[in-house]
Amino acid sequence: MADIVNLNKVRKARAKAEAEETARNNRVRFGRTRQEKEAARKEAERKDRDMDGKQLDE
Repeated sequence: MADIVNLNKVRKARAKAEAEETARNNRVRFGRTRQEKEAARKEAERKDRDMDGKQLDE
């Protein structure tokens, strides 16, 4: 005999799992300190300047 499943509970559990996954991704993406953000910005600027210096002039 098959188990009876409450579809509303399954739907809510799935939505909760998706919300937790989104929250986890946002914590990784946005959960950085000001110093980390500043260091990443400076590193990106340095890489841009470095690539501009290596660009061929035509």
